[in-house]
Amino acid sequence: MIAKYGVSERLACRVLGQHRSAQRKISKEPEDEAALTADIVAVTTQYGRYGYRRITALLRDAGWLVNKKRVERIWRRRGWKCHRNN
Repeated sequence: MIAKYGVSERLACRVLGQHRSAQRKISKEPEDEAALTADIVAVTTQYGRYGYRRITALLRDAGWLVNKKRVERIWRRRGWKCHRNN
């Protein structure tokens, strides 16, 4: 938008409704993301009905330093859903 319309970064971000800091930040995937995803898939296929919290506990027992938010993010990215017992 900046190059196409010749406007400043400040104006372009204001029009789009996004922060300027988001414009400059380059997202990077952690180095171990593929290995962690493979382990999550392996544990999930072994324990089918377990949710992301219990899978996180099993990964920690296996030696991973991971929190439930990261496991949940990978979980949702793969399109898996958690079962609720309401």
